[in-house]
Amino acid sequence: MLYLLGFIAAIIIQRLLELRVAKQNLEFALASGGQEFAPEHYKFIVLLHVSWIVFMLLEGILRGSSLSSLWWLWLGIFVLAQFGRYWAITSLGKYWNTRIIVFPNGNLVAKGPYKYFKHPNYIIVALELFVAPMIFGCWMTALLSSLVNAALLLGVRIPAEERALEEYQKSIQTV
Repeated sequence: MLYLLGFIAAIIIQRLLELRVAKQNLEFALASGGQEFAPEHYKFIVLLHVSWIVFMLLEGILRGSSLSSLWWLWLGIFVLAQFGRYWAITSLGKYWNTRIIVFPNGNLVAKGPYKYFKHPNYIIVALELFVAPMIFGCWMTALLSSLVNAALLLGVRIPAEERALEEYQKSIQTV
């Protein structure tokens, strides 16, 4: 039980610290003329992440809070994902955010993992949503979170980002 609670507490602290950085970056973005796009979907992203944590805790308790027989593999993947996560975040610097923000006269970032993938942070989050619950054998949480995340990313978030970039590029061409 202590492993489960400690792991979930660490994730909550990590996410809260990241939200603090995102808020600071949002303030910077808006002060720099940045514009937020499609804010209506953000509450669903937050709901997914909160539900993921709650369901991992509940399923972990129902399963006896024991570690999976492959916990070491899942934990190893999770730790590696954290390196990828912070590589992506630091590559974006002040431009990293949990919201969709477009900066005036901005450029697409093509360094760090963005040199190899268009949406590296989304790949990493998808990996986290699956492997973290698997450390404790919470396969239902892993599966459901992954499916909802895929639907949100592929059906809402990524298309909204693409539309934001298209609108931004049109505004540059007409100015």
